[in-house]
Amino acid sequence: MSEIDLSGLFEPIHIKGVTIRNRFVMPGMQRGWCEQGRPMPIMHDYYRKRVLGGVGLVIGEASLIDHPSSRWESHYPRLNPDTYDAWASTIDAVHEAGGRIFLQLSHPGAIRLDEQARPDDPYPALSPSGLFKGDRCNGRAATLAELEEIRDAFVSAARFAQKAGADGVEIHGCHGYFIDQFLWAETNRREDRYGGATIAERVRYPAELVSAVRDAVGAELLISFRFSQWKEVDYKAKICETPDDLQMFLSILRDSGVDIFHPSVRRFDTPEWAGSDLGLAGWIKSFTDALVIAVGSVGLTVDFMESLIGNIEGHFPGEGRMRELARRYHNGEFDMVAVGRSLISDPEWVNKVRAQRFDEIKPFVKQDLGKALEMESRLIVDVHRDGEAGVDHE
Repeated sequence: MSEIDLSGLFEPIHIKGVTIRNRFVMPGMQRGWCEQGRPMPIMHDYYRKRVLGGVGLVIGEASLIDHPSSRWESHYPRLNPDTYDAWASTIDAVHEAGGRIFLQLSHPGAIRLDEQARPDDPYPALSPSGLFKGDRCNGRAATLAELEEIRDAFVSAARFAQKAGADGVEIHGCHGYFIDQFLWAETNRREDRYGGATIAERVRYPAELVSAVRDAVGAELLISFRFSQWKEVDYKAKICETPDDLQMFLSILRDSGVDIFHPSVRRFDTPEWAGSDLGLAGWIKSFTDALVIAVGSVGLTVDFMESLIGNIEGHFPGEGRMRELARRYHNGEFDMVAVGRSLISDPEWVNKVRAQRFDEIKPFVKQDLGKALEMESRLIVDVHRDGEAGVDHE
């Protein structure tokens, strides 16, 4: 079989004052390597090895903003004065290896079930409407005053990342967590200015939050917005029912200060709407001048949720998937591509793909998820315990 033209994916990309050496991204993935919210040295080494293995941009795992309703278990990373030096060391390790790094800013919202709160911190889970799916309640709806506090906590977290030397921040707005709960009609039943029947109404709070972050960090710090149609509690969910909805959603967030859109899908090459083979990343790229990161089972035959709670082991999908990745890149459907589980198993994955040494790629196995597997499996079981699981293996 002839060599695959992947050369474009190894060209540098320039945005504002930042140059990223190639188009490969390691997305935020919980590893459980924190003590009281502080990244441990193993995390520094983990990120550094992936950069030496070819990754251009590392996105740190979802890190909790400093608000009482956002506190979770101690092995989840946090962004507060007590963790500053550890994060600065992590960022330095990535830079010294030749990579760039964003910190991902997160709030669990109603996904953090109240019984999962720490015993010494019984603050209720806050979300748009006190719901995490359908009519199932958890915690309560945030007041307008609390929404201002949470917005300000995201701003403080972004300033934290900037001061620590990060090249950008990524705002976690996907998979049914706090910000995503505003975007999804199923979990946003508010009757004030932050709710409504249309995506233009439901994106108002996330857009105001992005705008506040942009005002605080200035024009140069990069802001990525990660979002998803699917949720951990409903794989078939959609925040944007039509391409017109998507275009409106993107326009509002772009005007608020987003530089990069990072849409999470289970498979990057699955068409988003009938009548076109464009995946979600391709649709986004057709509507915006922002950079777009594609993601979703790039290096494996099964998606993340199948790896997490199913009994299906993934393997490298072969040259055909790499040809499809190259085809879509050359068609202009995305600017960068994120590779997750494959990089957990094989830190040299990007270098091996560049050399097209596909037979040398270390296979991914479920056990490689380690502590992250234990944490996330427990979360998914809790979230789905009333028979709401969305496992369909589509």
